[in-house]
Order: sequence, then structure tokens, then C-alpha cells
Amino acid sequence: MRLDAAAAGVVDAWPAVTVLSDPTKELTLEQVLARRSEFAAPTGPHANLGQRKDVVWVRLPVEVPTGTRSDWVLALEYASLDNVQLHVLGTNALQATVHMGRQLPSSQHPLPSAWHATPITLEPGRMHELFLRVETHSSMLLPLVIATPEAFHGREAGAQMLQGLLAGAALCLLLYSLAQWLSLRDAMFLQYALTLGFTALFFIAYFGLGPQHLWGDNAWWVQHAAPLAVLLALVGGCLFIDRALAVAELRPWISSALRAQALAAGLTAAAFALDLVSYRAASLVATVLGPLSMLLAIPVAYRRARQGERVGLYMLVGWGFYAVATLTIAGLLRGWVPSNFWTQHAFQFGSMFEMAMWMRVLGVRIEDLRASAQRVHLEHAALRSMAHTDALTGLPNRRGLNETLARVLPASVPERMTAVYLVDLDGFKPVNDRLGHDVGDALLIAVARRLESLVRGSDTVARLGGDEFVIVATRLASDADAQSLGRKLLAGFAAPFALAGQECRVGLTVGYALAPLDGSDALSLLKRADAAMYAGKQAGKNCMQRGAASAGLVTA
Repeated sequence: MRLDAAAAGVVDAWPAVTVLSDPTKELTLEQVLARRSEFAAPTGPHANLGQRKDVVWVRLPVEVPTGTRSDWVLALEYASLDNVQLHVLGTNALQATVHMGRQLPSSQHPLPSAWHATPITLEPGRMHELFLRVETHSSMLLPLVIATPEAFHGREAGAQMLQGLLAGAALCLLLYSLAQWLSLRDAMFLQYALTLGFTALFFIAYFGLGPQHLWGDNAWWVQHAAPLAVLLALVGGCLFIDRALAVAELRPWISSALRAQALAAGLTAAAFALDLVSYRAASLVATVLGPLSMLLAIPVAYRRARQGERVGLYMLVGWGFYAVATLTIAGLLRGWVPSNFWTQHAFQFGSMFEMAMWMRVLGVRIEDLRASAQRVHLEHAALRSMAHTDALTGLPNRRGLNETLARVLPASVPERMTAVYLVDLDGFKPVNDRLGHDVGDALLIAVARRLESLVRGSDTVARLGGDEFVIVATRLASDADAQSLGRKLLAGFAAPFALAGQECRVGLTVGYALAPLDGSDALSLLKRADAAMYAGKQAGKNCMQRGAASAGLVTA
């Protein structure tokens, strides 16, 4: 490989490498040099050796023409490699040995990078051989490049900016879902937050940002973060799917299976955290349960979508992208597809799109919760209206009247008095007996409407039952104002009512009391008004009388 071909400052080294397997994991550099002839070009996709249990030695011959710079950076742009040793040889003499890999504490990395990178010196005008010894529990992806320091740092800055943007988007969604959970107390939002949070943590570990920026030299986090995050994300994901699609309503056994998967993922996560199961076993459980939960729930989502439910449609669209992403990452980790920017990031992009669709599901959930709350409010209002309203006339009944009085009486003072009028119809029984109860009911309704037309908009007309009505008038300056309204009521019933093709005449007898002059509570005011009304009846009807010792008789 000639480095002068690096017009952009970055050379893809993979086409020039050869590899040697070391199943014993005990070969030394001297033994490897003696077996140069056994190195062979790698088979399979670009920069992808798949899952392997052996150690792999990678040989890269590098020619540096005269006049070319000597300072370079060698980088393996895949964070999940455990141990990497680089040996730089020039004319069969060992120039340098560098240790890299995620098992090396982050503070001891040759360069502060999310990737495994190191500066190397390659003298111009000479041939060099680079030997890398690679050992890892994860898949052996080896996207190997040699770049100028400037090009490398620019390349890494772009990669970190992308991860920062995606992590920021995930953080915004996470905070939103947690805020909604705290506000609505709906478990779906917590399950979404659990899934999203641990999915983001997986990508932070997978792309090497965790050791670089979060947990540093903590060996436990380095080895456990990625599989643990996937397993815990599956716990939230299975529960979210079950609840979002209301799976138990359509397929109870699928709902049970999803919950069993959540339990299995949680138990595996706990066992892996305690080092009771291996890295490979935990990864295998995660790669099996992830697609399985989606495959189980697709028929339910399809049925929901067929029924016109948006939740089912959003889940299917999200899973469509997620399925492509899952197949891509599975193929990458199994060594079936080449390692490049798109295959390494496909799962991340697919997962973020799926999370965006799940956020739309949460939007529908919020709409449903609001609609449900509105229905409850309307039902409560309807029940309250029924409890406080006279069924025949639509006026407040005794309970509604008491509520009105409880509200207005405390504000009654001598300068702004409240008048409580008790009105009894004169001549209603003969009309009811002669024309029937239907006409009698119609007459009561007509009386209610006429009373409403005679009072102010701020006043209240209520029906106690039978042919008894109550009027509450507020903000009256004097007894004269109360009497003026009473005379208006009496005069308003001079005109007959036209019912069932006949004219019906009824009059009023009115008793009233003033708050706070005649009493300050509803019971005493109604008693005084009632006593005054009966006194008016005895005095000849069609009159108004105040329920006080000094009150006089007023006729229409």
C-alpha cells in the first residue's frame, strides 16, 4: 500500500491486508514473522471477519515514497475490540509496539479517541510492515485506515458530532417522556423512557463514547455496558409494545409471551451484571429476543391498523425500518455484510426512526387520555346537571338553589342585598285538572320561561316542585328595588298562556325576604319568604309580601 495515494489524507488499508489465524492465542511476533508465507487475503465482506474465538494477526505492508510526510495515524474505526497490539517494523527491525483496545483503561489509550487509534512514524523512502494482533469477545470488525493527523481528527470530529446530535435528540425525547409520565402517571411513558434511555446507552457504548466521555477507566462498564443496555431496553420495549397495542384484548397468549420475554431479558441482564453468564451468551439472548418481540406483535399491530387505529400503523412503519436495520446489524455482526459507515450506523438510524414512531404512538396515547378525561368531565357535568336541575323545566332544583344561595349570600351586605322570592301559582290546579297533566306540565314550562324573561340575567330562577318557584336576585340597593322586581313579576302574569289551543290564566302570590336584613342563611330566608307567601295567599292571592314584621302587602 502506497501512502502517496491519500489525496484526501485518509487511506482505506483493508484491500492491502493479509491475515493469519492463531487459535492457540499464544503466537509471538517472532513466530508470526517466521510464518509470513501463511498470511492470506481475508475472505468475506470488506473489513469484516465476523464472530471469532481465535486471535487474528493482520499484516499490512506500507510503502512511503520519498518526499512524503512521516507522521501518520493508524485507526481501527470500531470501538468494540477488546485487545489490539500494533507492531511497526522497518527493514525487519521493530520500531514500535503499541497497545490498544477497550480493555486498556481509557486514560492509557495512545490517542483520546472513541476509536482505537495511535500515532505512527513511517519514514519516507522505506518499506514498513505493520502487524496487528486482534482479540475480542464481540464481532471482529476491522475498518482499518491510515490518515494524516489533520484528516483523522476531522474524521473523528464528524463522527462525534453525529453521535452528539443523535444523543441530544434521544435526551430530548427521554426528558419529554419522563415529564409526561410524572404528569399523567401512565406506565407507557416510563416504558418508552426505559427503552429509549438504554438504547441510547447502547450506542454510546457501541461507538466508544462511553469510555471516552462517561465511565473512563471503569473496566466493569467497558465490558458490560453494551449487552446490558440492550437487555434492559428490551424489558421496556416488550412492555411498551404490550401496552401500546393492548395486545391482551386481541391475543392474550402473545401478551403473556411479551411479558415473559421482558422477564427473560431482565433476568439475563441481572445474571450478566453479576458475571453469571458470559458476554457472548448475553449478546445471543439480546439478538434473539429483540426481533422475536417484534415478530410476535406484528399480527396484532396489523389488525389494529386494519381497524383504522393509528397506533397499529405507526408501529408497523417503525418496525419496517427497524427490521431492515436489525437485519443489517445482524449481518454485520455475523460477518455477512461489509463494514462501512452505513452498515455500522444502520441499526442506530433504524432504532431512532422506530423511537420516533413510538413517540407518535405516545402522542395518540395523550390524545386518548385527554379524550377520556373530557368524556369523564362531560359525564360528571351531566350527572351534576341532572342532580341540580329540574327535569321538567330545566331550572335549578332545590339542590341547585341551595348551591346558588351558598355562593351569593356571603357577599350580601346592606348596600348590596340579596332578595329571595318564593312564588306560588294562583289557579294552576283547576287548569291541570281540566286540561290534563300534559297541559299542566306544558304550563309549568311556559311559566318557567316567562319568569326567566322577567328577571335580570344575573338572577336565578329555580323550581322547588309542584307549582312553587324561587327567584334569587342579587345586588339590590334597597327594599324598594326588591318590591319593584316583585311588582314586575306580578304584572308579567297578567297576560294569559296559549296552550293546547286554549288560553290559560294563572297568577302569582309572592313572598320574599332580604339578606342580610331578614336573615343571613338560606334556611331562614326561605322560611320567611314561605311564611310571607302563605300570608299573601290568606290575604287574597295575586300579591307580594315581605317576610318581615314591618312588611306590607303589595298587589299587582
